[in-house]
Amino acid sequence: MLPHAEDSLSESAPLASLAEEFALPIADLSSLDVSADALAFVPPEFARDEALLPLHVDAHRLQIALADPLNVHAPDVLAHRCGRRIEIALAPRAEILRAIDRCYGLAELVAANPENTSAAPPPATIDTPAEALSDASVIQRVHALIVAAVRQRASDIHLEPLERRFRVRYRIDGALVEVEDQPRRLHLALVSRVKIMADISIAEKRIPQDGRIQIALDGRALDLRVSSLPTTHGESIVMRILDQQGLQLGLPELGFWPDDRAAFERVISSPSGLVLVTGPTGSGKTTTLYSCLHHLNHADRKIITVEDPVEYQLTGINQVPVRPELGMTVAAALRAMLRQAPNVIMLGEIRDRETAEIALNASLTGHLVFSTLHTNDAAGAVTRLVDLGVKRFLISASLRAVLAQRLVRKICEKCRRPFAPAAHELHALGPIPARHEPPAFARGVGCVSCQCSGYRGRLGLFELLVCDELMQRTIHDGARLSEIRTRARASGLRTLREDGARKASAGLTTLDEVVSITAGDPR
Repeated sequence: MLPHAEDSLSESAPLASLAEEFALPIADLSSLDVSADALAFVPPEFARDEALLPLHVDAHRLQIALADPLNVHAPDVLAHRCGRRIEIALAPRAEILRAIDRCYGLAELVAANPENTSAAPPPATIDTPAEALSDASVIQRVHALIVAAVRQRASDIHLEPLERRFRVRYRIDGALVEVEDQPRRLHLALVSRVKIMADISIAEKRIPQDGRIQIALDGRALDLRVSSLPTTHGESIVMRILDQQGLQLGLPELGFWPDDRAAFERVISSPSGLVLVTGPTGSGKTTTLYSCLHHLNHADRKIITVEDPVEYQLTGINQVPVRPELGMTVAAALRAMLRQAPNVIMLGEIRDRETAEIALNASLTGHLVFSTLHTNDAAGAVTRLVDLGVKRFLISASLRAVLAQRLVRKICEKCRRPFAPAAHELHALGPIPARHEPPAFARGVGCVSCQCSGYRGRLGLFELLVCDELMQRTIHDGARLSEIRTRARASGLRTLREDGARKASAGLTTLDEVVSITAGDPR
């Protein structure tokens, strides 16, 4: 039951009349606790535009405070979006707007960026429409987008100008989700605001630009990597949200099955050798590498990384940024760091023959080297190094292991339900590795916690190729890719599809996720 507060509201007389006329209660926002689950259902920019505040939500209804009882559009939109009955209470517009700032954390984000929030909207000389410049909510809109993305666990914010609208999308658990569009007329103003915060030129619109925004929200330090790209209908902006808390994951939290984790921990505990992590962009390779460094980061080890750029700052680790304009290329940095007597080296990516040979030679001279490659499976890393021009004897002597990986969405813990897959679904998945327990397939039915998606969070699928003596001989003798795969399977390698099958049968993810993520991989 919503509390009534006619006496405490400055607009009590007209509000009370409206409440009586429409038979609606009055919400006292000063004493009402707002549910964080309810806030997740309503984007902050939509809440501000419509002057409404979500209050509480359960499986059947969403309660909101609304300033205008004649506004039937907003409740209809919410009912369609969240699939729940909308219960309305009235509150003064000014109090609702203040509560929006407080509840969505906008004031906190502004306070965390004093150097950025003082910046004025861009001047009219950059062709920003006059009506956009006069809109005092431009700064607030940008902050609201960022806060909502962080609160919804998004990894990216996409601001995309299209022919007739200005689309906003968040990438949540790897999937793009559309949120409320921004007014098309505010495109230039919003893009300029983001560029000011990222310290990149607002006058230059013809070439791509990159920048960085540092914020603090909910007690967490966040970095936003900003990329602007000129498109047909204006500049498209992508903000990648980097949360350092995600780098404190141990290897179990990444999704390793116990046997794979034990084997991988043995490999990365070696005093020397090359360990490669492979997969497409966005498959979590960087997180895995940082988790390895976190696992090895002790006072008796010196760890140096070469990165382009340094995405996260790690305590106790020497991180070297690549700066080609100053002659600090990846190869130059690698040569220099070897004179620093490191125990462990991490190279962001092997892209050319020179870098590959320096990394492999370093692994042969007593260093443990981590790096990444873009290949579809673990065995493909060997042929990729050969294609770069690296001699096979160097690969066979230095390579300790290759870990191929993908990310799949985890079933939401709060709405998980047992699920019996059909025969054709099991056939699409392929053979399921034997387990001691009976299969426990599941799926999420959708709830407040997962925003009705059925998924919350992600975990890795892994394919671990360990280079034992037989594998080293196979590589040295010039074996083809198919022969390397056959040798690896004989040594106990599980493919990405097989690892996904056992995690689906354990109820960690769904059949659909595994099949879609591993559809193009060799089986």
